[in-house]
Amino acid sequence: MSFQDPPTLLSLAVQSLVKNEALAINALQELPRELFPPLFKAAFTGRHTKILKEMVGSWPLLCLPVGALMNVPDMSILQAVLDGVDMQLTGNFHPRKRKLQVLDLRNVHHHFWDVSAGPEDGDGSAETVCQKQKATRPHRYALRRRLKVVTDLCLQFDLEEHQTYFLQWAQERRCSLNLCCVKMQIRELPIHTVRKILQIFQPYCIEELELNTGWTLSTLACFTPCLGQMKNLRKLHLTLVHEKLFTFLRTSTDIQEKSVTKFISQFSKLNSLQHLNLTGLYFLTGHINELLGCLKTPLEFLSIALCKYSQSDMESFAQCQSLHHLKHLHLAGIILHDLSLVPLGIFLENVANTLKTLELEHCRMTDSQVSAFIPALNKCSQLIEVNFCDNDISTSVLMNLLHHTANLSQLIMELYPAPLECYETGFVLRAERFVQLSSELMNILCTVRQPHSICFASQLCLICSQRCTYGLETRLCHCCQ
Repeated sequence: MSFQDPPTLLSLAVQSLVKNEALAINALQELPRELFPPLFKAAFTGRHTKILKEMVGSWPLLCLPVGALMNVPDMSILQAVLDGVDMQLTGNFHPRKRKLQVLDLRNVHHHFWDVSAGPEDGDGSAETVCQKQKATRPHRYALRRRLKVVTDLCLQFDLEEHQTYFLQWAQERRCSLNLCCVKMQIRELPIHTVRKILQIFQPYCIEELELNTGWTLSTLACFTPCLGQMKNLRKLHLTLVHEKLFTFLRTSTDIQEKSVTKFISQFSKLNSLQHLNLTGLYFLTGHINELLGCLKTPLEFLSIALCKYSQSDMESFAQCQSLHHLKHLHLAGIILHDLSLVPLGIFLENVANTLKTLELEHCRMTDSQVSAFIPALNKCSQLIEVNFCDNDISTSVLMNLLHHTANLSQLIMELYPAPLECYETGFVLRAERFVQLSSELMNILCTVRQPHSICFASQLCLICSQRCTYGLETRLCHCCQ
């Protein structure tokens, strides 16, 4: 037989109030502040929208992190909450009696709901991302007493109903509220729509921006002044998807160079940038040094994918001071077979004490290029993950590479390409040869150190679009079975 603890007086009081809507609303003015959080949670769970609206309108604590309760967007609850904010804006509150300062709509865990809010607990919960920012804020005196509405946005071509409603509501009240978007994802929206959205929110509040678009270089250059206003931006993920790349490349050289310069110059204004992820920025060839030279703070994460490198671009890694404490370097789809990778070896020595992940996938590196940085790789004692898949490396160089990983005791994930000797003319994989050589390489590694998770992977099969892999288990593509 199991016994359950009897309900507390607090829970009984909350249950009684949510069952009587009129009583709950009338009691709000006299309700002890300790009852507000549990009553709000109960009303939220029971979808009592009228109670929610009135509670937001008379909220006695500094912060209301309602987004932590909204695992799934709910139009009726969102509308009730925003109607409650309108009550705050139109109510005749004395400045000292007006408590609510931050409405947090982000769907992130918040300790506020884990404890009963006592006299001080609710006030302490008002510490939000926007309040922690140190950069100079425009109109800071005018914004000081405004109610802050903090949110994250993921906007695509077809906006959902709750997104359209919120953006329209925010647009109409942007002069009365301090609207902050901390994480903003924008995918496949035209630039005029993006500009309208960015005009709603304070740019200094944006800490993470993900922009996935098919814009041309000239269109991107028109957007860059907006980027330069995001003084507290910590993470930037920019992906350009080009359906007509050759049309873009026929752009006048003078016009293209001006657009590139305009784009790169904005990075000198991003004083908090730590995470930079760029994909498909074809125009950066020959300009990587300028881009890295504009960085004001040390990067922790750098990913550049689907872009052609020049030799000067590769040399800029070793020269850039902002990369000397880098923790993660990911280069994917960067064709390097015609470049000297000696500068990469120098760079690896510079970051030997900080680098944790190194991904050089699908770079078409050759034996001589990999051999150029193997000694430096051996010094990167903090590495936990490496990926060298889709590179043209022979068995002997792979053996040498594995022998030089003895000091990399923290590696927990290793991905290596199938040796060149596994292929026939036209890169047709010989399955038996692949298994044999991979087994030999695995045995060599086990004599050096004990691997955690390791995989040797072939190139994608041109027929079935699968890989053959050898690691903890062997898996052959459909064509090799």
